[in-house]
Amino acid sequence: MKRTLLDDQWSFWLNPSSRPDPKEEEPMVVDLPHDFSIIQEREPQCAGGASNGFFPGGTGLYEKKLFAPKDWENQSVILEFEGVYMNAAVRVNGHLVAQHPYGYTSFHCDIGPYIRCGEENRITVFVNNSAQPNTRWYSGSGIYRHVWLLTGSSVHIAPWGVFASTPKAGPDLSTVHVETTAANTGSDASDVSVRSTLQDQNGVEAGRSETALRIEPDDCSTSVQDIHVRNPRLWSPDDPYLYKLHSEIVRDGAVIDSTETMVGLREIAFDAENGFRLNGTEIKMKGGCVHHDCGLLGSAAHDRAEERKVQLLRSNGFNAVRCAHNPPSPAFLDACDRLGMLVIDEAFDCWREGKKPNDYNLYFQMWWQEDMRSMVLRDRNHPSIIMWSTGNEIIERDGRSQGCCYANELADYVRSLDDTRPITNALCGLWDDPPTLDKTDPGTDAWAQVTAGFTEPLDVVGYNYLLHRYEKDGQLFPGRVLYGAETFPKDAYDYWEEVTKHSYVVGDFVWTALDYLGEAGIGHVWHHGEVGFLGDYPWHQAFCGDLDICGFKRPQSYFRDCVWGHAEAPYIAVYKPQFYQLESRISEWGWPDVTSSWSWPGMEGMPTAVEVYSRDEEVELFLNAKSLGRQPAGHAHRYTAVFELEYEPGELMAVGMNSGEESSRTILRTAGRPTAIELTPDRSFLNGQGDDLCFVTLELLDQNGNPAHHAADRLFITTSGPGELIAVGNGCPTSEEMYIGNQRRVYEGRAMAVVRANQGPGQIVLCASAEGIPAANVTITVS
Repeated sequence: MKRTLLDDQWSFWLNPSSRPDPKEEEPMVVDLPHDFSIIQEREPQCAGGASNGFFPGGTGLYEKKLFAPKDWENQSVILEFEGVYMNAAVRVNGHLVAQHPYGYTSFHCDIGPYIRCGEENRITVFVNNSAQPNTRWYSGSGIYRHVWLLTGSSVHIAPWGVFASTPKAGPDLSTVHVETTAANTGSDASDVSVRSTLQDQNGVEAGRSETALRIEPDDCSTSVQDIHVRNPRLWSPDDPYLYKLHSEIVRDGAVIDSTETMVGLREIAFDAENGFRLNGTEIKMKGGCVHHDCGLLGSAAHDRAEERKVQLLRSNGFNAVRCAHNPPSPAFLDACDRLGMLVIDEAFDCWREGKKPNDYNLYFQMWWQEDMRSMVLRDRNHPSIIMWSTGNEIIERDGRSQGCCYANELADYVRSLDDTRPITNALCGLWDDPPTLDKTDPGTDAWAQVTAGFTEPLDVVGYNYLLHRYEKDGQLFPGRVLYGAETFPKDAYDYWEEVTKHSYVVGDFVWTALDYLGEAGIGHVWHHGEVGFLGDYPWHQAFCGDLDICGFKRPQSYFRDCVWGHAEAPYIAVYKPQFYQLESRISEWGWPDVTSSWSWPGMEGMPTAVEVYSRDEEVELFLNAKSLGRQPAGHAHRYTAVFELEYEPGELMAVGMNSGEESSRTILRTAGRPTAIELTPDRSFLNGQGDDLCFVTLELLDQNGNPAHHAADRLFITTSGPGELIAVGNGCPTSEEMYIGNQRRVYEGRAMAVVRANQGPGQIVLCASAEGIPAANVTITVS
């Protein structure tokens, strides 16, 4: 079917008093993707609380006018929503055509019976995210992913109707198994042929198959084909090569419908003896968990923002991502395919037993099958996906509330839709006294006993924060394959040691790779006797990511570089002098309160400590050219050398040593007051034909070009030309500033602005200024 993007120019009403007539209330005009939570002020009394980052929810009404030409009569007309959070009600010309509670799965609406051809039609989508709390993290609100219009013949390839898999993938010969489901909404049977053609990236045909198919009226039929590809180029993280599958419906010699699917040829296998193998080669997954939000943009799933997330992960050593705890956007998965990122695609955070009063537990019983079907059918062609996850820390994991029965039912249903990938589920420890526990044996292993039935249908078991069980369960459950589905950042060394030690431990996924909104302050460091799992207002970021919400590396990311073997130079982590002598409490998800800066005005002479993360055998530290001695580092000393000293402005230098010889060095210099603004765009050229973005780093420098890490100046940002400023922000987890507007303070000397290209061509000029500092400009070309 023909796919047309319907993202532009929607009328939007926030918290309408009623589902308004456009004449009664003046709407905003918005382009999708759109998140109406991120544009509202955070409030301490928000019902979603710290879990939702103190962002409000509410209701929203979207309206789009759609002209239906006469030739749509007797054709199929379908709307596809990639994601609406949450409780979407879709109407066409006043008719209710679809309702969809779950905010993370895509869905279709057949609007053909309700449109008036030759006229303008009114589409409305009412979104209800007012029942708070309903999430453990920031959800966002609204139509936060793309909307598509699908039009075509009454005989057409069904949406998500092509399924391409590779039962055999070898360097000499691979087989692409293609199942194509065609639909017939007409009143007569139709005899057609299904033609599937595989092409390489140069457009050269790699294989073809054509099969006759009869489709009865108001029914669907599926063709089954095998395409054999000689000397194929296999997909892997190191070489994410994609072929293009052209699928066509042919009737009486004419193509009446077609679609294209990107296909990666690869073979996956898991077993306890050989671990995880991709194309016959063992791979250890260097993974991270990632929520669906795009940081400064809230939940709005702009294609470029999703791609950038994957690029950031790849450039920081990750080869795998776990989508927590819901299906991601199609754009995110497309980027994983192109860039070579392995994916665990996850369905739910809860089943019948809820974690928040208004979460998915209210809908699970009636909707789980439809939502699981949506995830699998939509995503099953992505070569990056190597596991399906049926859930995360499901309360029924201990067998209560028919948990074992549902574990089997969900796993069986997924296999009925796709039996080419293993099924997993992420289990943590027990939160309470399980009602299913047999207490007659006081020496029983409670966790092993009550979760055995739940894990039985799983092919691979995810372990959340269960490092102490890795060795034990390798003996207790022979043949079990497991991975760290969530792991603590500060225990990265220990977790990775176990991954490399055991073949049946196939990877490690830190919580989290990218920081996120909501679950505010889970990565806290308390200095003043605070208590609590999460932070009070104004905390709103989780503050636990290897990378902050702008994508800037945090200290733990540099430590992980050492653990994974990517570090090339020492990283100097300085304890903040004002907190060093306090008795601090670091969250399990936190990291010591260190930063790579030697600029601490007013703290001269105060004691502090420096940790140097290094793969080198030893590290020698120099302060103003004076040696403070050498300390061991490298693998044998958990990649950390520790020095105690007093703060003295100047130059701090760490020199990595191997066999007594210098191998690398890192220098920090004390910065003066900021005198310049440096603007660094992530890209200099944008596409003016779509939803393209540029992420611009704004950094304050002193007169010598040193980063003014101590600065907290407010920046004022403007744009001119064919683009608009859509977000501003920084990595401060307790800032009360909004992520929209034209101003933002820097945090640790940096901030970020996001520019969206409008219809080009032309040049966008972004200007940043601050009081007492000359303005700076950067030019971005829109083609």
